[in-house]
Amino acid sequence: MKNLPMDLLRAFVSVVQLNSFTKAGELLGRSQPAVSLQIQRLEELLGESLLLRNGQNLELSEAGENLYGHATQILALNDLAVSQLSKSAVTGKIRLGIPSEFATILLPKIVSRFAKAYPNVTLEVNCELSKNLLSKVGKASHDLILALCDDPGSSNDELVNTDELVWVTSADHSAQKASPVPLIVAAQGCIYRQRAIALLDKAKQPWQIVYTIPDLTGIQYAIQEGLGVTVLAKSTVPSNLKIMRPSEQFPELGTVGISLINANRKNQAVHLLTEFLRASLA
Repeated sequence: MKNLPMDLLRAFVSVVQLNSFTKAGELLGRSQPAVSLQIQRLEELLGESLLLRNGQNLELSEAGENLYGHATQILALNDLAVSQLSKSAVTGKIRLGIPSEFATILLPKIVSRFAKAYPNVTLEVNCELSKNLLSKVGKASHDLILALCDDPGSSNDELVNTDELVWVTSADHSAQKASPVPLIVAAQGCIYRQRAIALLDKAKQPWQIVYTIPDLTGIQYAIQEGLGVTVLAKSTVPSNLKIMRPSEQFPELGTVGISLINANRKNQAVHLLTEFLRASLA
């Protein structure tokens, strides 16, 4: 059984995330040739090519794609174990911006693990629409942003995953049978809202916004009461709500991208939380 050296995995992940051997070397305190040699050693150990050059950009091979997901989780678990078994010197405050539905799903477990590992780090969370988080003011106001992008194919190397959009209704009511379709949505600028309306219009399906609610909890209660239907990322659908199958009335919604934007790369606490979130999303 082969063992994957942690320093080689860290070099590989850094190169992928920064799309540069030179920048990865700066982050890791190594020269560019030294980082290249580490990637070469990892490829030799696995017997696979991991990175492919496409002009000025680096692309992952199929083997590289498979390894990257495992590597981010291995490093996150390693860093967690080290921090919990030693007195962490990491301190500071992290301003995290995140859509409310992902905050509801991710933060309970992330905050718990992160707080135990780094008790001297304060996490300040702001829930907003991705559009607002990615504005000039939004980026200036946060150290780390988790945001949705409408077109995953046009995203840069900050994309960490994609998620399927689904129609959601109450398990106990039949609001989905009403006409026009009663929509429960977030405010103007919400990707889910835009996608739902665009596809209902394309299908020539009448619709009406019956409630505009800014957070997942409010949307969840409104749907539970049978007041309408909504669109959510599949991974964030509460267990007490029902995912509907696509139909002529409710067409397929496609996917969205999930990105992590680190606006404070020199902050060690921000880097550690980035890896926690990246591993959870993967």
